[in-house]
Amino acid sequence: MAEGPTPLVEMRGIEVAFGGVKAVDGVSLDLYAGEVVGLLGHNGAGKSTLIKVLSGAVPARAGEILIDGAAVRIASPQDARRHRIETIYQTLALADNLNAAANLFLGRELTTPTGLLDEERMEAETRRILARLNRNFDRFSTPVRSLSGGQRQSIAIARAVHFDARILIMDEPTAALGVQETAMVAELVRQLKAEGIGIFLISHDIHDVFDLSDRVTVLKNGRLVGTRRVAETTQDEVLAMIIQGEPPSSSRHPREGGDP
Repeated sequence: MAEGPTPLVEMRGIEVAFGGVKAVDGVSLDLYAGEVVGLLGHNGAGKSTLIKVLSGAVPARAGEILIDGAAVRIASPQDARRHRIETIYQTLALADNLNAAANLFLGRELTTPTGLLDEERMEAETRRILARLNRNFDRFSTPVRSLSGGQRQSIAIARAVHFDARILIMDEPTAALGVQETAMVAELVRQLKAEGIGIFLISHDIHDVFDLSDRVTVLKNGRLVGTRRVAETTQDEVLAMIIQGEPPSSSRHPREGGDP
């Protein structure tokens, strides 16, 4: 029997403890190219802590991370970026007083041969990447504090994609957005997926997760409850997993996870 594709990311037996409390307790999950995996669970379930291990923001006490089947060490956000992992936090980490180009290249500015900021080239690159992601974006000289939530998300996503992310972590990408802006972000996610980018989507909104994800992973009290394919489960079953902390007993789910 032929082997399936190698996951972009495998996290095996990840443990994180703060003092004597295990925030993540032996969790394993994976992600494939062109796939969206939604992470669900109540506050304190361990979703964000687990993903912060992958982004290099939180050290794991135990476990390992594999990228393309090879074990790697991710001890900082810089390590994560070297492995083409980018994170878009709920706060978006944008500088409100700067425009789109300045935010896209924040901390990674382009310079001229004389060492000056190459603002013309940064704006041209920003226009190119945003034309690909959001053709309607035209407020390039406006400080981002004046932009809508959907436009701000476009800039944050553009920043990740421009720096060649293969693995994208999105933390509550539609939080506090209106219906139209949520639809715009959803379209951006679908576009990135079509380009082969693997996406971890953290959300409290089970409806958004079902609309965008191929698989859903549920955590409770730092432990893995289970992973289900969206096409083979229901929102009610996943909601029961979140509340009860155990997988459904239905025979429709003979295995968890697996290649997409």
